[in-house]
Amino acid sequence: MESVDYVEELPETDEPVWILGRQHHLKTEKSKLLLDISARLWFTYRRKFSPIGGTGPSSDAGWGCMLRCGQMMLAQALICRHLGRDWHWEKHKRQPEEYHKILRCFLDRKDCCYSIHQMAQMGVGEGKSIGEWFGPNTVAQVLKKLALFDEWNSLAVYVSMDNTVVIEDIKKMCRFPSQNCSSTHCSSLSHRSVLSRNKSPMGICCGWKPLLLIVPLRLGINHINPVYVDAFKECFKMPQSLGALGGKPNNAYYFIGFLGNELIYLDPHTTQIFVDSEENGAVDDHSFHCQQAPHRMKIMNLDPSVALGFFCREEKDFDNWCSLVQKEILKQQSLRMFELVQKHPPHWPPFIPPTKPEVTTTGAELIESTDKLFESEEEFEILSV
Repeated sequence: MESVDYVEELPETDEPVWILGRQHHLKTEKSKLLLDISARLWFTYRRKFSPIGGTGPSSDAGWGCMLRCGQMMLAQALICRHLGRDWHWEKHKRQPEEYHKILRCFLDRKDCCYSIHQMAQMGVGEGKSIGEWFGPNTVAQVLKKLALFDEWNSLAVYVSMDNTVVIEDIKKMCRFPSQNCSSTHCSSLSHRSVLSRNKSPMGICCGWKPLLLIVPLRLGINHINPVYVDAFKECFKMPQSLGALGGKPNNAYYFIGFLGNELIYLDPHTTQIFVDSEENGAVDDHSFHCQQAPHRMKIMNLDPSVALGFFCREEKDFDNWCSLVQKEILKQQSLRMFELVQKHPPHWPPFIPPTKPEVTTTGAELIESTDKLFESEEEFEILSV
């Protein structure tokens, strides 16, 4: 059985392995750990897809690794949204239609919402030419823009600025009035402290757009500062965890967990051939699941520039995340990994939830000409400095 080689590389240890908010014990649960890792959607370099922008590259080998990692993090959010965190993939097993629909969002075609084509071209507006390497923050900004065109998933994507997550802004972005709710009630509630014990009755009346929360961080100058290690590991234990984007300079990985002081990651640096969906909409998905030994690297070898991801399907998941951050991240008095504040900082520009730009085409055609989109950028998005 393949799974034996796969996990033999992990040491025999009593230390737990954490994968995206789930704990596994190596001595008793190796096969369960294997299943959990191979269930993640794995996006790698591909070749022989249609040229980006019509005349650009037809492979992303050598430059697309951070875009692929961004795709993996987002795909994990969509799996949690539609199938749940504990869904598992097995070879040759029939999968639900939502699974194929999620996979189709990421195929290497210009008309797929989160394809390499869409991401590379949306990156032009972030100052990255096609074929240029992205950092974690740029990928986060690109996902935030592309999500505006994705009506099926209707995610709210919040990318923190200046290492600060603002509760009030997230609530403003994610809450919407549902049938039996007046919007004034919704907005008045959003000013109540979520950190206080008062449980507001808003669950009864407000809808909540599922939240993809991305926190870009710099955890040191040239190397990761050891003071951040424990807090960084703590993030993988949170049930909302989508892991982290990062790696080494120009070498991006998707970190999904840790064992001791080693991070476990999925590696996009394998070039596979382009796979399209079949006539019935299904996707031959074997090449989208990594079935080899999980890669590991020492945390201290990590480049200090990373982006943490979290998914909050409902408001109570976000409130729970806030209290975990209070308890685990903010207990550090001196050097905190990031800040969580209740109110929008008064010296910041006002927070305007991003909305889909007023264009007559879908995202896909629109991205053929980026200049049209980015003229109106100020109106719908505040970029971090």
